[in-house]
Amino acid sequence: MTLPPLILWFRRDLRLDDLPMLQAALASGHPVIPLFILDPETEALGAAAKWRLGLGLAAFAERLEGVGARLTLRRGAALAVLESLIAETGAAGVLWSRLYDPASKARDSAVKAALKARGLRADSHAGHLMHEPWTVETGQGGFYRVYTPYWRAVRGRDVAIPVAAPARLPVPDLWPSSDRLEDWHLGAAMQRGAAVVAAHVHVGEAAAEARLARFLTDRVDRYAIARDLPGEAGTSNLSENLTYGEIGIRRVWHAAMVAFERGSAGAETFLKELVWREFSYHLMHHTPQITHANWKPEWDHFPWQGESAAVDAWRRGMTGEPFVDAAMREMYVTGTMHNRGRMIVASYLTKHLMTHWKLGLDWFADCLVDWDPAANAMGWQWAAGSGPDAAPYFRIFNPATQVEKFDPKGAYRRRFIAEGQRAPGAEALAFFDAAPRFWGLDPSRPYPTPIVDLAEGRARALAAYAARGESAA
Repeated sequence: MTLPPLILWFRRDLRLDDLPMLQAALASGHPVIPLFILDPETEALGAAAKWRLGLGLAAFAERLEGVGARLTLRRGAALAVLESLIAETGAAGVLWSRLYDPASKARDSAVKAALKARGLRADSHAGHLMHEPWTVETGQGGFYRVYTPYWRAVRGRDVAIPVAAPARLPVPDLWPSSDRLEDWHLGAAMQRGAAVVAAHVHVGEAAAEARLARFLTDRVDRYAIARDLPGEAGTSNLSENLTYGEIGIRRVWHAAMVAFERGSAGAETFLKELVWREFSYHLMHHTPQITHANWKPEWDHFPWQGESAAVDAWRRGMTGEPFVDAAMREMYVTGTMHNRGRMIVASYLTKHLMTHWKLGLDWFADCLVDWDPAANAMGWQWAAGSGPDAAPYFRIFNPATQVEKFDPKGAYRRRFIAEGQRAPGAEALAFFDAAPRFWGLDPSRPYPTPIVDLAEGRARALAAYAARGESAA
């Protein structure tokens, strides 16, 4: 007798390589129905992330066809979609890879309880992280609040060996109906920016694996230094692929370990960055408020400012500070931003402009193709000083001195700032094609003067921090 199918509910795991839920399904002998649901939680994604998700789904559907399967697309509340598909196909249950943000955890818990109550299989699996957040504990049995002890706790832990993708998938005799991806219009909110960013994305498993190979061949040895130089191609660029699960973190870890064991000078720094990603998820699981509220409640009464003309200038890459503006424009042109740039623009917004970090966090969520809920929250609260393992209040990055240190020859600034150049490059001009028309930007206009004096902004921030400390005392 033919076994009933199992539904594989894909979310941020758009791959076949090293996917525990897939391996569990294959071991069961059941045919599988790959499914993606455009549910309200997914509908809530920002413009760039939703557009990039659409590209990832198209690539993954093609990947599945190569192993004899199909990707079924359905829209609606997750539980209702799953129950409907189970009724249509006689499926014995649903398998999925765990997610850790508050909305996904609430949804998945409700789905699991409802399916199990009906006697159906409902299994969640690892796959997005190397270490499940609840498995890493301090000596006292709690969770880690500081990165360095967390790194020491996991650096020697075993990470499961990746399992290669299957050549074929066992499939049902009849396929359920599917929505058409183009009917979802996932890229609608990107408007004209989509055409600009499309030239810079690397979509799907094959592209992710090629990126990893190129990094380990050409860049990892200089990574410890080059990762801070935005004018150089010194990073892996894998954040885009990791966020959609187009490559497994265990695959990346073991490949980097090979480089470390052969003595690569930058490999350990890269491994630490992979663990920083794990740490952000560890914290999001244990303290979910990090995604929307001050991690340190004593910051709740800090006099953050809200919307202002200065915030608009920041969003538009028109602050008059070249490092800040180059980084913001990089985001509109490429869909990502160099990590050094992320620190600078976040520090500038929260400290020099005294603006609430939530405005920056929400803007990044709308504009980054590599948006990640844990990393985005961790990064913004670190820069603002309100989060775990945070930059101390007196660490206020000076964009002028930072650009002298990390972009001394001006390569990064020339790449993304057109004003003042006789013959600006294509990417510098592309910013004006990607920016919303109503911003009214023109590369022929003079570059703006600074909207805030850096010394005055720093002094104002320090005074506010000192007042907060006195108030708390």
